Amino acid sequence: MIPSDGTVTVGCMNETATFLDGKLLVAMPGMKDPRFDRSVVFICAHSAEGAMGLIINKPATELDFKALLAQLDIEIEGTPQLRRVYFGGPVEHGRGFVLHSGDYRSEGATMEIEGGFGMTATLEVLRDLARGSGPRAALLTLGYAGWGPGQLEQELQANGWLICDADEALIFDSAPEGLWTGAVERIGIDPRLLSAEGGRA
Repeated sequence: MIPSDGTVTVGCMNETATFLDGKLLVAMPGMKDPRFDRSVVFICAHSAEGAMGLIINKPATELDFKALLAQLDIEIEGTPQLRRVYFGGPVEHGRGFVLHSGDYRSEGATMEIEGGFGMTATLEVLRDLARGSGPRAALLTLGYAGWGPGQLEQELQANGWLICDADEALIFDSAPEGLWTGAVERIGIDPRLLSAEGGRA
């Protein structure tokens, strides 16, 4: 059972961790895994069992939304709501995940996320986006990032990530190349100082 204060004691760490559903993780300079270099990850689910998130600032340059719809035999009606497809992470990279505003819900298929967001991973949401009847704001990724029990907490303790509050404007309106800098600035840190500090590590 989750305690009412939203915290959980992670067994082997003997530390209290706050669940980060609906938050952004911002990679610190010097991230060892190149797949996560300067990445911004939206956390969809976080519990004592682990965490799941979507990288939202790395476009999949080899594929756009129209091409993906064509591969899936989904007919485009009018102007599709999306253009880009993003690399969401190294897990299940052949599967699509749509992070979207909370105005859209697919019965039994949408994960409701703190902060008024949702995540849906069905063909139905892609069909709705293709005909302009999907969520008000959305972002499509292929794959996701996953952490086992206690793994994300250990990375946070090792200063691998910064934590940033999420909002629709930052997530859906930012250009992907500027999202990392925008998130760092949202936290109140000058990105130039952060990069310089990371370069000495």
